[in-house]
Amino acid sequence: MARYGPSVAKNVKRVMKKRKKGTLKSGRNGLKVTSRKQAIAIALSESRRAGAKVPKKKKSSRKRTAKRR
Repeated sequence: MARYGPSVAKNVKRVMKKRKKGTLKSGRNGLKVTSRKQAIAIALSESRRAGAKVPKKKKSSRKRTAKRR
């Protein structure tokens, strides 16, 4: 069974081209995106918002450290 729908692949391809061209901006602060992983994350999040078939984001488990006294 496929994890991602075909529209997601198109979206990732489009975003990667924008990144390579240097016109891909990140969300709030509008800085230029140079990281491949960041570009893919942007594409997947856009696809999720559009309702495409994308797996849910993994919940990050924050490690708790014991307080030292």
